[in-house]
Amino acid sequence: MYASDFHAPVLVDEVMRYLVAGGGLYLDGTVGGGGHAKAVLERCPGCHMLAVDRDPEALEAARARLAGHAGRATFARMSFRDAPSHPRVRAEGLAGALLDLGVSSHQLDRADRGFTFRRGAALDMRMNPGSRDSAADLLAGSSRGELQRVLRAGGAPRPGALAARIVRRRAERPLRTSDDLVGVLESLLARRATHAEKARLFQALRMRVNDEIAALEDGLPALRDALRPGGALVVISYHSVEDGIVKRAFLDWSDPSRGLPRRLPVRDADLSALGSVLTRKPVTAGAAETEANPRARPARLRAWRRAA
Repeated sequence: MYASDFHAPVLVDEVMRYLVAGGGLYLDGTVGGGGHAKAVLERCPGCHMLAVDRDPEALEAARARLAGHAGRATFARMSFRDAPSHPRVRAEGLAGALLDLGVSSHQLDRADRGFTFRRGAALDMRMNPGSRDSAADLLAGSSRGELQRVLRAGGAPRPGALAARIVRRRAERPLRTSDDLVGVLESLLARRATHAEKARLFQALRMRVNDEIAALEDGLPALRDALRPGGALVVISYHSVEDGIVKRAFLDWSDPSRGLPRRLPVRDADLSALGSVLTRKPVTAGAAETEANPRARPARLRAWRRAA
């Protein structure tokens, strides 16, 4: 396993601009191959890194990539939602935290991990291979209504009809491979599915298998509270649902009057913002980066800083 097996880190200069404001303990909550973590440690001699990931292969690759920074990097196999409970975070607080959401190129390239819709891939999709339910288990055990909710939340095409078609298909034989699932989709569409249609379907299942939305909704406020005064939280997302959650959270934390009924008897002086949004609009990759690294094209970076 090599760090090069994982994707090139996106928006590195932008991450550094918003994330790092001095020394201290930083969190890379989705460390992957360690690209962002390495940039922080190389460019900030006073920085230390807590590198977290649910995928043991990712942690192995990150350890190799950060081997030259022994003593300044700590590794933990966990979800970023649980990182605030790590002893170092509880003892020191975070100078900054980074989440680079989504799936890595390594995970997509490994057919046995089941994230890809290439022919013959197993329907697995677990970021933590030791967790309980795979995508095949989800497809086999979920009700029609639950499947419809999962598919709709992830942006899959025609979620209601597709959920019904999956239920009918699994009654005949289990869905075990990418070919099985793509076949159900194409039987519904009565034509070959486009790359985008297949990607949205597989994305919807992956997000549910890994509980990605709940992890983000729980993790954001937990990481906010773990930040030291002046610390920044930077999130890179690749899906409109995730980006919307991040955007709303950052705005809510920065404007305590958001959502309050009009004419509520509360003075402005009694309301205090937890921090401020650093990115008025999401930051995206430029043409040169997207040409060199196509994975950067859908990336949307948002940043928020806790009040000093």
